Amino acid sequence: MSAHAVADAAPACLRVRTVWISDVHLGTPGCQAQALLDFLRDVDCETLYLVGDIIDGWQLRRSWYWPQAHNDVVQKILRKARKGTRVVFVPGNHDEFARRYVEHNFGGVEVVDDCLHQTADGRTLWITHGDLFDGVIQCAKWLAYVGDVAYEMTLKVNRWFNRARARVGLPYWSLSRYLKLKVKRAVSYVNDFEVAVAHEAKRRGADGVVCGHIHHAEMRQVDGVLYCNDGDWVESLTALVEHTDGRLEIIDRSTAALPPISTLARPSAPSVVAGEPATAPVLRR
Repeated sequence: MSAHAVADAAPACLRVRTVWISDVHLGTPGCQAQALLDFLRDVDCETLYLVGDIIDGWQLRRSWYWPQAHNDVVQKILRKARKGTRVVFVPGNHDEFARRYVEHNFGGVEVVDDCLHQTADGRTLWITHGDLFDGVIQCAKWLAYVGDVAYEMTLKVNRWFNRARARVGLPYWSLSRYLKLKVKRAVSYVNDFEVAVAHEAKRRGADGVVCGHIHHAEMRQVDGVLYCNDGDWVESLTALVEHTDGRLEIIDRSTAALPPISTLARPSAPSVVAGEPATAPVLRR
C-alpha cells in the first residue's frame, strides 16, 4: 500500500478499524471542540487512540476555561469506551500530568506512555505523542511556555480576524499557519522532528510511527519508515484513520467547520492527498 492515499472529509457513519487524534487542547479558547464532537459522532471505530495534548494543563493552570462543548467531547469519548470502543490515551507534554497514571484505566480509557499498533495488513506502528523529540521541550521548557503564550495570542488575533471574514462571507483562514509557512526555520523544525521520530521508530523495529505534537498532518516515507502525523483540532482539524484492510488515510475536517458567527451554509470538505499537507505547519510545543 502506498503511503499516499486519497482522503476525504469523513461522511456520516464512517466505519473504520482505528482512529488517531491528538492536540485537541481542551481547556483553551482555540480548541475546535464542536468540530471534533461532530467528527466523533460521524465515525465508528474499533480502537480510538488519543495521541497526547487532549487536555491543555498548561493553559488551565494559567486560567480556567472549560465550556460545555469541551465537557461534551470528554463525555463522547467515555461513551464510546462504554459501548465497546477500545480507547488508548498516550499523554503529551500539555497533559503530562496524566503520565503519573500510566498503566491505569479510567472509565475504560487505557493510559500508556507509548504503544505498538498492528494494522490489518500486518504492519507495526509505534504510537507516541512526539514531545520527547522536541529539543525545546527537553532542553529549555521555559522557552516552550513562552512560545505557548505567544501562540495563544496569535490565535486570539486570528479569531478576531475570522469573525470579520465571516461577516462578509469569507471562509476560515489561519494566520498562524500562514506565518509558519513563511518562516524557514519553522519548516526546518518540522522536517527535523519528522526525521528524528521516524529514526526512533526504525530503531525500535517498527514499520511506522503515528504521532502528533507539531500540529502538522502528514504521511510520508522517511528512510524506509512510514511517518504519520494526525495533526490537531485547533486549526488543522485532522485525524488519521485505518480502514478494515489496513489502508491509512488522513481525514481533513477543516473546511467543514463553520466560523463561529457565520450564517453560511455548511460546505463539504475537499479531497486531500495524504502525505501532501493540506495546510502549512503550525508549531505548538
